[in-house]
Amino acid sequence: MAARDHDFDPDDNFASGFVEHDDGEGLDEADGDVEVLAWQWLLRINPGDEEAAAQQLQAFRDTLGGDDAPEAIRDALEAATDWRSSFRIAEDARTTLIDAIDTLAERVRADIDWDVEDPTDDEALEDTPTMSLLQTAFDQLRVAGYTLWVWETGDATVAGVMAPREDDEGMRVLAHALGLELRPAG
Repeated sequence: MAARDHDFDPDDNFASGFVEHDDGEGLDEADGDVEVLAWQWLLRINPGDEEAAAQQLQAFRDTLGGDDAPEAIRDALEAATDWRSSFRIAEDARTTLIDAIDTLAERVRADIDWDVEDPTDDEALEDTPTMSLLQTAFDQLRVAGYTLWVWETGDATVAGVMAPREDDEGMRVLAHALGLELRPAG
């Protein structure tokens, strides 16, 4: 007879690694799973800045409350990270998109050459497709060791994050688990 309380189950998705708390209203295991996923996501999109990830995790918890619907999780992640380690911008707000991506890139000391005369001039960017700007940023961030990711928002906005290139597979797995339709921006 084994001395362990739990036998190994390869299909438990690491559930035995989470502490279950009984607070009189049921088990918090599902909340713990979402928080663990969110924490791993936040660590990846805040490379080298665990303090920022911790602050964003607290904001995520506060925003999410007890709702574990995929839309609520996505909205809570966006609210906790917007303009800190993510962006969600109207597709036609090209100068704002450039500013947001530049802000993320500056956090890791990466520079992006937007290949336009003045990236702060709305009129000069009027004929530049948003996807072209995302492709430019993606290509240059890859050279710097990072990947620019975007996901479907369901409206006329573009949302995204940046993470180290070595975390590409982890980003895909985490995004799927968190209900984000993530894809590389390039």
